[in-house]
Amino acid sequence: MLFFTTLFLLPLLHSASALKTSPRSLRFTKDGSFQICIFEDLHFGEAEDLVWGPQQDVNTTRVMNTVLDNESPQLVVLNGDLITGENTYLSNSTYYVDRIVQPMIQRGLPWASTYGNHDSQFNLSRSGTLAREQRYTNSLTQQMVHTSNAGVTNYYLPVYAANAEPWDCHTIPKLILWFFDSRGGLLFQQSDEDGNDIPQPDWVDETVVDWFTSTKKAMASQWHIASIPSLAFVHIPVDAMLVFQSGPGVEPRREPGINADVPLSQQGKGWASDTQLGSADSYAGQDVPFMGALLDTPGLMGVFNGHDHGDDWCFKWNRKLPGMTLMGNGLNVCFGRHTGYGGYGSWTRGGRQIVVDLEKIKQMQGVETYIRLEDGSESGRVMLNGTYGDDKYPEVSLTYTP
Repeated sequence: MLFFTTLFLLPLLHSASALKTSPRSLRFTKDGSFQICIFEDLHFGEAEDLVWGPQQDVNTTRVMNTVLDNESPQLVVLNGDLITGENTYLSNSTYYVDRIVQPMIQRGLPWASTYGNHDSQFNLSRSGTLAREQRYTNSLTQQMVHTSNAGVTNYYLPVYAANAEPWDCHTIPKLILWFFDSRGGLLFQQSDEDGNDIPQPDWVDETVVDWFTSTKKAMASQWHIASIPSLAFVHIPVDAMLVFQSGPGVEPRREPGINADVPLSQQGKGWASDTQLGSADSYAGQDVPFMGALLDTPGLMGVFNGHDHGDDWCFKWNRKLPGMTLMGNGLNVCFGRHTGYGGYGSWTRGGRQIVVDLEKIKQMQGVETYIRLEDGSESGRVMLNGTYGDDKYPEVSLTYTP
């Protein structure tokens, strides 16, 4: 039996937790801008019994504070792998949420999360993490799909004009933010008959695709509008990113960014079928329905993911890529920048920024995005517009921090 939200009703949108005392709506500023700061792969909780583990979390918090001190976002997105769950204990695994959210709490900023593969482990559950997040009024993270294999963080958030009345059901948002759960990791507190941990599939489930499709139709019906500008967030990248990276390939001036994770790890990697693991390089097209639904979303300006710590480039999917049946339509797909000192890699940490301007999206001029690095500098500023992929930008240097 399928159970998910399909009709866009604002009272329902904000009913995710009784612990919240007041819902808050997202709005463009009076000057018509809306900025999102993305923190990817924070990986709190590694080696908590050793000196270097807690110090990593201190360093990660410092990165978050530096980025936020240099930016003025209206929303922070925690885009997966908040916690390295395999290193945590059952008794305290979700308590790391309290540390993670402090930079936003101190600044009065709202945040919204997707969960990654490290957020599901034997001692860490997605539902437990969500419950911990929802203790905070600033948290906008929700669960709108309740099928057994959906994961947790599948939902959307509307963004309104500065002077809009969001509680009026006839008020049309200026922007929709979609969040998807690519799952992965291990099933919580479950073992097979031999005592082995049970892996969880690592792609967006088809029941979520069904919800996405039906919700888009409900929005169009309610608002009598063919499309609304939108952005999407998911932790694990889709297969199109791997295919593009493999050939045609990332061109440093047309797709500026670091490209150090080669080959990248896409949704479905290592699975021979929907239920059976395969070799390390197995892939059976499990994310094709999700990719098709993304391409079939008028107004979707960009999809943002993490997972591969050594990549932070964007590409315009505007062609049929080698070996794929789907035809690209100009959708922009981007990596963020590894934010955490936990997890692998020592590339300079930071956070991707997205700046949406109402006038520019009205004129279909795209959105601006760049990386704010932990030293306060900026990297890889581009416009995700109609000519992205043809325009030339300065190359991004490959730099490291200990």
